[in-house]
Amino acid sequence: MRSIFFLTLLSSALILISVPASAAEKMTVILEWFVNPDHAPLVVAREKGFFEEAGLDVELVAPADPNDPPKLVAAGQADLGISYQPQLHLQVAEGLPVARVGTLIATPLVTMMVMPDGPVATIADLKGRSIGYSVGSYRDTLLPAMLARHGLSLDDVETVAINFALSQALLSRRVDATLGAFRNFELNQMAIAGEEGRAIYPEDEGVPPYDELIFIARKDTLEDTRYRRFLDALERGVHYLINHPKESWEAFIAAHPDLDDELNRRAWRDTIPRFALRPAALDTARYERFAHFLKGLGVIESVPPVGDYAVELR
Repeated sequence: MRSIFFLTLLSSALILISVPASAAEKMTVILEWFVNPDHAPLVVAREKGFFEEAGLDVELVAPADPNDPPKLVAAGQADLGISYQPQLHLQVAEGLPVARVGTLIATPLVTMMVMPDGPVATIADLKGRSIGYSVGSYRDTLLPAMLARHGLSLDDVETVAINFALSQALLSRRVDATLGAFRNFELNQMAIAGEEGRAIYPEDEGVPPYDELIFIARKDTLEDTRYRRFLDALERGVHYLINHPKESWEAFIAAHPDLDDELNRRAWRDTIPRFALRPAALDTARYERFAHFLKGLGVIESVPPVGDYAVELR
């Protein structure tokens, strides 16, 4: 009996040895910007092994241009991309085959930023002046609504594409205002430089609340089971971050030591309250409201069913 028992154990051990552990499935996520505290739950989920435990090997890639992620996702060059809800509505109207599958930051972050001692006290003062912007969708959606509230239109201002250099363009007086600066980042950057920027918030100027950062995928890949596992692991990352902020910061800067500075510490503090606690959850009414807002501006011609461009994965 002992011999039979020993042989059974030996056979089981040999079987286990002969079957390799299944390799983690690779996933590429293209970011909307360079790595920063906005991506904290992603980095925490990766560094704490939550993606690995979900069977995923997640690569985070920074884009050369913040307008690129939706195009790259649509072209199949990334599995998921981080984008912006206002941008999504425009791109769906243009026929881009992408859909929202999750949320990273569930509150607006964008501000119009001006110098407190500059020529712009209110949006009405922008007539005939220049506005630098980072992402084209902000220029085409938020800006017209903010201007219209003060009797202006895009024809009354000069808009300048300045990519990542929002603070620098304002500090150098290259432009009179910027649109696209994040209230958790560029405002801190200005303060550290000894120049207090002043924020004008879109939601104070007639723009409905929206999801700032969202995850998008190609519409023909929504059945991919990796996506839900990714979002579940991300949710673990968010909750770990909230429960263990010190340990999370240490993991973040261990992965990205070049970000261990005053700017990123301040941005980290200001961003934590804004992360979506349920990244997979979809607020359908919020998306409908924003679509109607854009239609009212004449930016899109019709309001499609939310299910055509935003889903809650099961």
